[in-house]
Amino acid sequence: MKSLTRFSLCIAAFATTLQAADFVPLFNGNDLDGWEQHSGKAEYRVEDGTIVGKTVSNTGNSFLCSKKTYGDFVLEFEFKVAPNMNSGVQFRSEFFDKETEVPAGDGKSRKIPADRVFGYQYEIDPSPRAYTAGVYDEARRGWIFDLKENEAARKAFKQGDWNQARIECQGDHIVTWINGVKAADLKDGLTLRGIIGLQVHGIGKKEPGEEIRWRAIRIKEL
Repeated sequence: MKSLTRFSLCIAAFATTLQAADFVPLFNGNDLDGWEQHSGKAEYRVEDGTIVGKTVSNTGNSFLCSKKTYGDFVLEFEFKVAPNMNSGVQFRSEFFDKETEVPAGDGKSRKIPADRVFGYQYEIDPSPRAYTAGVYDEARRGWIFDLKENEAARKAFKQGDWNQARIECQGDHIVTWINGVKAADLKDGLTLRGIIGLQVHGIGKKEPGEEIRWRAIRIKEL
């Protein structure tokens, strides 16, 4: 019986290892290789194995973007954000070299300026509204899944501490989690493939210097 128990434990450990091996890191912990900045001029740097985004006055929303695009995937990351910031993580997002008109649903379209990142965003919202892990359509349609009706997800965010995020995309099905609590669950197929992007929201003329940190950014393609 003991031998059977040890065998079962070995099989479970092996399965866990295989599952973890399916994930690929998007950030190497040392530099920004594989990433490039678009849209705004917020500051990004690597510090202590994390990507740090810092607010800058008089610039628009900024995005540190993956050079690769992704379609169906599970994306996981950890983040810690200053309480007065607004941020997010883009997924299945896009940008163009010149102004381009794009579909915005319901037969509508929208002109997107050159180099402006747009598309699905995992919201990071430390304000009292607490919509972290809701899904916002950056620069295109606005909110497509807020957390008004999900009190458990709103309470799951940890102010001033590290938070664990998860995004699953398969076909037109999008699901998000915050610290293990399901937040958004929706069907939306307007964009089925795109970049990953780390947002630092523009602050206008406010005092600069607020920071957000990301680490353990990894993806499993489905």
